[in-house]
Amino acid sequence: MDENQRLLDELVALLDLEELDLNIFRGTSPDESRVRVFGGQVAAQALVAAGRTVEDTVVHSLHAYFLRAGDPKIPILYEVDRIRDGRSFTTRRVVAIQRGRAIFNLQASFQHPEEGLDHQVEMPKAPSPESLPTWAERIAKTVETEPSEVRDWFLRPRPLELRYVESFDPERRTQGQQVWLRANGRLPDDPLLHQCVVAYASDMTLLDTATLPHGLLWNDPRYMMASLDHAMWFHRELRADEWLLYAQESPSGSGARGFAWGHLFRQDGTLVASVAQEGLVRPIRKKA
Repeated sequence: MDENQRLLDELVALLDLEELDLNIFRGTSPDESRVRVFGGQVAAQALVAAGRTVEDTVVHSLHAYFLRAGDPKIPILYEVDRIRDGRSFTTRRVVAIQRGRAIFNLQASFQHPEEGLDHQVEMPKAPSPESLPTWAERIAKTVETEPSEVRDWFLRPRPLELRYVESFDPERRTQGQQVWLRANGRLPDDPLLHQCVVAYASDMTLLDTATLPHGLLWNDPRYMMASLDHAMWFHRELRADEWLLYAQESPSGSGARGFAWGHLFRQDGTLVASVAQEGLVRPIRKKA
């Protein structure tokens, strides 16, 4: 089997939660030597848990808060509260728990498909993803002086493929960035799975956008960064295994927090989802 497809299949398995009891699910984390659980993973798993309790509806929005750092070495329990089952909309609340404490909560709204007004913003101009360097090609020079284990971690194959439109330039002080993304292989034809994979991917670069106006990289050792909340709106059908342009912008940074939002477009220009996030961007002050 192709290595990229194998890694993508592992991501799909990661999102296939174990049902322990009515409204209670269990998820695990991959063995990636992370200090804390990746926020996009918890958001995607929580959305899977919510989706397992609804029928004949499609998720159209989610709003979530990251409460505590998750421990990747132990399982995560997801408890679903069936808040409301309406004729048009269904609402679910999900709490992710480790060691008896909430680490994350999510509220998601599902809707029965229906017709109505239709308009969208125009997709920004961007070069084709095939014309851009791969993640490994982009990051190679940045990590060439790092220890071999760090370099290998950054350059290893991944289940999701990212291609940045702009190269990082600390002098440019840009307000935003554009990233093409897709699953690095083929996914099953499950609409909720595709939405969950996009939710997973949407947390990978958005907070980084809030450092660009200051000419900083996401891994600057002078700053502590962590997601605080995350919101998504799904406008139209999408496939996570086809290229999506993630156009991101940071309108504000204040109070040791950075705010960023983004839109996801199919290659034909169709707007499929919007995302907003606020995160901690705190200067690390040396103790006197």
